[in-house]
Amino acid sequence: MKVFKFGGASVKDAESVKNVASIIKNEGASDTLVVISAMGKMTNAFEDVIHSYYNKLEDLPSKLNFIEEYHKEVMNVLFDKDDEIFKQIAILFGELGWFLARNSSTRFNYVYDQIICFGELLSTKIVSAYLSKIGQDNVWFDGRSYVKTDSNYRDAKVDWDLTQELITNKVDASKINITQGFIAANDTENTTTLGREGSDYTAGIFAYCLNAESVTIWKDVPGVLNADPRVFNDTTLLEQISYEEAIEMAFYGASVIHPKTLQPLERKEIPLLVRSFVNPKEPGTKISKGVNLEPLIPCFIVKKSQILISISALDFSFMVEDNISYIFKKLHDFQLKVNLIQNSAISFSVCIDNKFNKFDEFYNELKNDFKIEVQKDVDLYTVRHFTDEAVAKIEEKGNFLLTQVNKETMQIVLDA
Repeated sequence: MKVFKFGGASVKDAESVKNVASIIKNEGASDTLVVISAMGKMTNAFEDVIHSYYNKLEDLPSKLNFIEEYHKEVMNVLFDKDDEIFKQIAILFGELGWFLARNSSTRFNYVYDQIICFGELLSTKIVSAYLSKIGQDNVWFDGRSYVKTDSNYRDAKVDWDLTQELITNKVDASKINITQGFIAANDTENTTTLGREGSDYTAGIFAYCLNAESVTIWKDVPGVLNADPRVFNDTTLLEQISYEEAIEMAFYGASVIHPKTLQPLERKEIPLLVRSFVNPKEPGTKISKGVNLEPLIPCFIVKKSQILISISALDFSFMVEDNISYIFKKLHDFQLKVNLIQNSAISFSVCIDNKFNKFDEFYNELKNDFKIEVQKDVDLYTVRHFTDEAVAKIEEKGNFLLTQVNKETMQIVLDA
């Protein structure tokens, strides 16, 4: 069987839903499991609901109304007004309202997961109902009854043994199955979510448990490109990539495929295809075991708004294991992700991502014990399979502050 995953952009409106239905009918008329994300920007809209629930209750009705009207607008195009789907969607909104009215928990991550899941439930109900309306038999199921996790809300860890057992015994792989990405449930049947790139990960989980022949992630780009087209004018489609190369690129910050999606696929050597839902006849990119990068060209990864810090001892003594281990512990404590490291006898430099805005706390913690030089708003360029020509492209974009080279990869920090 095959596993398809469609993200929010692919089901953002009625015409998009029709396009997804066409792809499913043409590419996977049977033996296909389809994982679908929340529609368009609905995850953001549900996060607005959560924010209002905690901080501005008077805005909650309007936030909920926006979501409800958004889905009704899509359904009004796809369905007749007396179709059963309108009742099903009303029931889901009723369940959401019941939770908001009755919840007594103050745990933010728990509440987040119980609310955010409705985006996926709504989108999959609508897509499944539309497929049925156009004569395409399919089975909708609640992914939370199949993917089981611990209770680490917002970043839950999969219970692989139980998940494998449930999927193996309960999924009829001969049919078209429609389910949700990103969401799961713990042993008390409370909703959990799988964290970053959770919908892609869901596709990987089902593929692993069902021994799928392939996973296809449908995007609004031709496949995996060698650079971000928002930063570089000339980009090239990568026709094939190895699992190892994709994980390397993801490690350095490329929005290729998250490693946690690739890991279950790699264990069973299930190929991953990245294809365009805009041009579904194009082959896209294939990620599989042991293949060479094709074409073998430089691949550029850019991380903006980084902070470059150079740390040295106040008495100009060597920066040795004790100092460095202490600094790394503090970087971990303040959730500062390290993207580049370089050290000399008397200094230690790191380029970090201040995603959680805790750099000032880190700085204040260390400033009395170390000399710290700081450069904010720098850009970090990573070039896999670099060439002189590739480096020259980056030289055009700013002044080099720090360069680090190994066999396959060059990293360059630029004054933005």
